[in-house]
Amino acid sequence: MDLFFTLLIFAVILVIASIRQINQYERGVRFTLGKFTGLVAPGWRLVFPVFQSMRKVDIRTKAVDVADQEAITRDNVSCKINAVIYYRVVDAGKAFLEVENFFYAVNQLAQTTMRNVVGQLLLDELLSQRDQASTRIRDIIEKDAVAWGLDILNVELKDITLPDDMKRIIAKQAEAERERRAVIINAEGEVIAADNLKKAADILATSTGALHLRTLNAINDISSDKSNTVVFAVPLEILRAFEKLGKKE
Repeated sequence: MDLFFTLLIFAVILVIASIRQINQYERGVRFTLGKFTGLVAPGWRLVFPVFQSMRKVDIRTKAVDVADQEAITRDNVSCKINAVIYYRVVDAGKAFLEVENFFYAVNQLAQTTMRNVVGQLLLDELLSQRDQASTRIRDIIEKDAVAWGLDILNVELKDITLPDDMKRIIAKQAEAERERRAVIINAEGEVIAADNLKKAADILATSTGALHLRTLNAINDISSDKSNTVVFAVPLEILRAFEKLGKKE
């Protein structure tokens, strides 16, 4: 009887010691006698000591902040770039078996990939097509990450830092571009104004009495201010009209 209770107590202790809790955001990687024997779902699971072991893998989305990287663009401009990578574990077995530390591996792979991609782009392309550069970095990282059981969700370039002299050059270039656009817009406005003036002149020249009415309207505007002295020039057409009347008499 004593032996029975002893064995029972030992069995209870063994079961209690074998209980492992796996949270909802984790997956267990179980080994039996050192051999991978499958994944373990969330909940309370039995892992018998000595014969079995288990490692937990967090499958939540992770954000890796890649430190500043010195890179040189295709047109030989030195710059610093950093990025953030979002990824998650889709196969806990591969993430544990295929790479020693997938978090560190992704960070290192991202650093080298960022430098390589920037080296293939011109500075203008890097600044104006940041989303496309991020997509290229993501696609390259994805090729290796799939073998590690990872899914690269997104890559975002955070900052692109340029040398001070390059910033001044870009600022001057932007200012020159704004001045060029201002000159073009001003010239286009002058062309439109000249065209409208020509149309107005044609209408005044071909419409009987239109020029006289415009002259009277101008005189009315000027005479509204009593401090102005108006010198009125009689149009030649009016003088010729009076001349014709004198000849008839």
